[in-house]
Amino acid sequence: MTAEKQSALQTIEEKKSLIAGIADKVWEFAELSLQEFKSAETYCEALEKEGLAYEEFGGVKPNPRMAYAQEGVEKAIEFGADFLLAVGGGSSIDTAKAIAHGVANPDWSLEEIWGGEIILTRSTPVGCVLTIAAAGSETSDSAVLTNEETRKKGGISTSLNRPKFAIMNPVLTYTLPKYQIACGIVDIMMHTLERYFIPNTRNQITDEIAEGVLRIVIENGKKGLENPTDYDAMSEIMWAGSLSHNGLTGLGRAKDFSVHKLGHALGAKYDKAHGATLSAVWGSWAEYVYKNDEERFAHYAKKVWGVEEEDVAKAAKEGIRRTVEYFREIHMPTNLKELEIGEVSEEDLRELSMAATLNDTVKLSKIKELTAEDVYQIFRKAAEK
Repeated sequence: MTAEKQSALQTIEEKKSLIAGIADKVWEFAELSLQEFKSAETYCEALEKEGLAYEEFGGVKPNPRMAYAQEGVEKAIEFGADFLLAVGGGSSIDTAKAIAHGVANPDWSLEEIWGGEIILTRSTPVGCVLTIAAAGSETSDSAVLTNEETRKKGGISTSLNRPKFAIMNPVLTYTLPKYQIACGIVDIMMHTLERYFIPNTRNQITDEIAEGVLRIVIENGKKGLENPTDYDAMSEIMWAGSLSHNGLTGLGRAKDFSVHKLGHALGAKYDKAHGATLSAVWGSWAEYVYKNDEERFAHYAKKVWGVEEEDVAKAAKEGIRRTVEYFREIHMPTNLKELEIGEVSEEDLRELSMAATLNDTVKLSKIKELTAEDVYQIFRKAAEK
């Protein structure tokens, strides 16, 4: 794991010398202007004390835009940035990662990089100050952007995406809206579940780690929503977010991010919060595929939710039901109506299924191979609930 994690009460002051060792000019990111963060002055003062020139690039939006990141590439090159500091959550960090690649590969556009036209061999170092526990981008090897022109949302995975360090101070999450906290809880669970439901691969240690992360997030998610200033609860959620997406919860098995593909299609078309798009379709996906591996779903129900039902099929269905019910309890959508995207037509459902499967050229899911027609049926099920 490349990213250095600090979960105690810390500020950028304690990492200024690390940045100084590898950078002269720092490009600073935030999902809002840094002036809107109470601790912004501390970040800036720490950089100034170390003699580091810096420039801000605020205004990053959820479902980070490729065009905005490309603008950042050009400005960062003009400034001469050799280090990028992201302050925020996954959108800010993923934007920083994208710009880092663009700065190091100026002959290629981000659209070409995201389109797989270049194999990345170099990037610009990135550090981050986490203010939202959700995406796990502070330790992950992935970065996701939305291309507004094509209305496609997608990611790239490379070890070059991992930040040099991540400062994780739960106090910085205290002012988050409860909806944002809930979206983060869902995203953390999904990053774990997408690696968990893989057929024919058993690794007890990896399973126990994943199941532990899920139980902790479920328990502390409720606590954090009841009291967003509960340091212990927010600390557990923040740490779980990092563990859920650094590869550890899927060690020894393949990845299956089929629900993410469905969520990305919804996010690109309707610009809804990532966590909400995932909770809106997970139940429909699970109901569609679980019979292909009832044992695995039953195991999940028993280990994560404490289901004692001995009948495998009943236990599997109960685990799905409890997961969906938990999403409802934390006020997350569990279908497309609750996602509040308006009336969804047959044409919309077909368009979403084609977007998720890249025009039916990619088969999703490891438990049951999903074509565009299968994905359409899942979206339809989610729309009819």
